[in-house]
Amino acid sequence: MAQAADDRASREEIAIVDLEMSEADDAQPVMQRQDSLYAAATRAAGADHHGQDSWARTLRLALQCVGILYGDIGTSPLFVYSSTFRDGVGHPDDLLGALSLIIYSFLLFTVIKYVYIALRANDDGDGGIFALYTLISRHAKISLIPNQQAEDELVSKYNRGKPPATLRRAQWMKEQLETNKTVKISLFLLTMLATAMVISDAILTPAISVLSAVGGLKEKAPYLTTDEIVWITVGILVALFAIQRFGTDKVGYLFAPVILLWLLLIGGVGVYNLIKYDTGALRAFNLKYIIDYFRRNKKKGWVSLGGILLCFTGTEALFSDLGYFSIRSIQLSFGFGLVPSVLLAYIGQAAYLRVHPEDVANTFYRSTPISLFWPTFILALAASIIGSQAMISCAFATISHSQTLGCFPRVKILHTSRQYSGQLYIPEVNYLLCLGACLVTVGFKTTVIIGEAHGICVVVVMIITTLLLTIVMLLIWKISIWWIAVFFIVFMSSELIYLSAILYRFEHGAYVPVAMSAVLMVVMTVWHYVHVKKYNFELEHSVPRDKVKELLGRHDIKRVPGIGLFYTELVQGIPPVFPHLIEKIPSIHSVLIFVSMKHLPIPSVDMSERFLFRQVDQEDYKVFQCVARYGYRDPFEEAKDFVDKLVEHLQYYIRDVNLYGVGSEPMMIQSSSYNSSYAESFGSHEKPSVKAIYAEEMLTPAESFSEHTRQASGKSKLFTQFQGNKMNILEMMKIQQEQQAILEEMNKGVVYIFGESEVVARSHSSLLKKIVVNYIYSFLRKNSRNGEKMMSIPRRQVLKVGISYEI
Repeated sequence: MAQAADDRASREEIAIVDLEMSEADDAQPVMQRQDSLYAAATRAAGADHHGQDSWARTLRLALQCVGILYGDIGTSPLFVYSSTFRDGVGHPDDLLGALSLIIYSFLLFTVIKYVYIALRANDDGDGGIFALYTLISRHAKISLIPNQQAEDELVSKYNRGKPPATLRRAQWMKEQLETNKTVKISLFLLTMLATAMVISDAILTPAISVLSAVGGLKEKAPYLTTDEIVWITVGILVALFAIQRFGTDKVGYLFAPVILLWLLLIGGVGVYNLIKYDTGALRAFNLKYIIDYFRRNKKKGWVSLGGILLCFTGTEALFSDLGYFSIRSIQLSFGFGLVPSVLLAYIGQAAYLRVHPEDVANTFYRSTPISLFWPTFILALAASIIGSQAMISCAFATISHSQTLGCFPRVKILHTSRQYSGQLYIPEVNYLLCLGACLVTVGFKTTVIIGEAHGICVVVVMIITTLLLTIVMLLIWKISIWWIAVFFIVFMSSELIYLSAILYRFEHGAYVPVAMSAVLMVVMTVWHYVHVKKYNFELEHSVPRDKVKELLGRHDIKRVPGIGLFYTELVQGIPPVFPHLIEKIPSIHSVLIFVSMKHLPIPSVDMSERFLFRQVDQEDYKVFQCVARYGYRDPFEEAKDFVDKLVEHLQYYIRDVNLYGVGSEPMMIQSSSYNSSYAESFGSHEKPSVKAIYAEEMLTPAESFSEHTRQASGKSKLFTQFQGNKMNILEMMKIQQEQQAILEEMNKGVVYIFGESEVVARSHSSLLKKIVVNYIYSFLRKNSRNGEKMMSIPRRQVLKVGISYEI
């Protein structure tokens, strides 16, 4: 009975109507289809959203959050007071002023901004700078690559939460972003800067965290030299980066118990110090002490903000690593675990310093009871190592996102968990981060310079996050303009004040991440610039349809058995390298498919919506164009799996074109359920319009038109009726023969054809452009992964076609 019910639920009501027929005609012959493949695809569409987890999974992820995300923020009590009072405590009430700044800065930036505002601006469960950028790009065409297609907006997850057209503010913001090229480029460069800062922070965080913890050995072993401390730190850093290949899932469960013990320890010691030394430290909750602190210290107090901000380092990791976890799991573990423990630690240290201000240079270990020194040291060392994991994971996620948008050279990305798609490991990047962290540690030897450098990364990323969040609020969120103004004024002004304090001591270490970020920005900007230029060149020189027919109709063209997959980045036409191939090798495969691997600005694309097809030539030649669409979290399949899925969906396409779209006559596509979902996604309740579609001229979804817009609710959909002709046995046999022919050619072999285009600057280009294109980009391209390696294609099945482009 249950199986019969599933079969009934999977039935699709399909009707195709002649254009000459009246829309009011209700007597439409309906054809029922029962399709087990379609039923499976429909069930897949109802998969749980990232944020809609069961409580059991939420608690499990909350435990991992503690190990992955909170080590950096949780170990800040090791060095915040020593960084704030570099020259000692001048007045006893300065401790209350600094503590008040720490408390309210921590609550303002970590709790309010990130945990309860920024996490709401996630991109279908993914967070971080690039997630904000892609979220904006779905609602306004800000991409510099002209590969947008109308069919992209038909993907079920594409327009989720799009604002209504009547919202004037959103329309104004959209026009500003789309029509002003300067705004587009500025937004892109800001995103690149934030990305570069995040990667730089992933180098600095392990260095400062581990070095500060290992430095505590001098309390019990004063005979250790600075060089010995440094090399012990380097050994620990190498071990930390070596375990990254085992994956975040395993690392998270290993680290979580240690961080839980650490948070309980520092919270308990904080309560002990508060009771033993000075309960008056609780007066720091009065904002009056902040005013008195700046009035008393003036410029010195302003400069000390560079140490205060270290209390909220690691906040960007909370946002960027959202793809590893879920909003609810982060909020749960943050509110009930991290916040009380860390604030109690800061309050307890302030209470201790009220009695012993001379110990400010080593507040953490001096305020710890002597009997707990060694357990505290071991946990501090372990927590510092673990704290580095948050920024390492953040760097992996950020680089993965930037690569899918054509902003980073191709590197190998491994998905370390089958259950959680956001958990990544990038071998090449891991090696470079490890090398950078070791060089910084050996080069500077102390946490003073590294701490100054660490601060500017944090503040710059926070400022850019505030700017992007404001755009999201204006463009997408339906909230009052006054609340948006309050958000922008409060956070932008306070973050700029912190930035000014860091820049005042620029020569003391802040130049380090600036230099590293400048190098990373050059790499990302050059890669994206040439990528855009190359795409535009191929678009301008794409082969016209008539030219393709002429090439295919040549008498000297030989047919080679098997399937040829011709990979190209171009989605709007046939690339110019194709005629070049025909001239050199006058032969084509029996089935030739131009394949474009395209990343959409969404986290994932359902398999039932992945492939778009178009038949390039309607004659005997089986030549197709295919666009395989991926989200930025979707991994590429293995070559064999990809071909199997592509051929399977190509058969659907052949079936649908023969059933619903034979010939060049336009047919009317009408799906009541689709139009309803489309209208709801835009917030509009107007009656949808009907569109005329030429099946031979559009990129058609791999499923039938009705299947393309399936809903998980299980509602049946109307597709409008046939143009008078009824299906017969001959038509069905013809469809089966074409499908069988595709399968036979696949069994004969598959060849993967890649256009190896060498990009050079034109002879009359400027010197700067020649350096960028001919040297920097050429170096990056030669040292990045090739397309066949990214998709694990066997070398014996690869055919490369060389061509040179002058841009």
